[in-house]
Amino acid sequence: MSPFEAIAEPNRRRLLELLRSGERPAGDLVAATGLSQPGVSKHLRQLREAGLVSVRADGQRRLYRLEAGELAAFDSWLEPFRQFWSDRLDALNDHLEKEH
Repeated sequence: MSPFEAIAEPNRRRLLELLRSGERPAGDLVAATGLSQPGVSKHLRQLREAGLVSVRADGQRRLYRLEAGELAAFDSWLEPFRQFWSDRLDALNDHLEKEH
């Protein structure tokens, strides 16, 4: 699964959002999402396979965290769209200023 395919699913996006604040155990992610433990595990596995999260063992717990490398690819892909919206907002601002 590619990183783009991985983030297409809303529950996986929610898990990524939860991991923005830092490393979290799988149990916390289950509680925060309201999904079943097997459901969260499935989504985390898919995110790991896509390179978007990594896991490390801490005793009995598994701690998950975001991986910046693959996220940088999204940032590069989004850059032209940021410019598109910036240009549109600048044009709107110019139009509104001319109206006053």
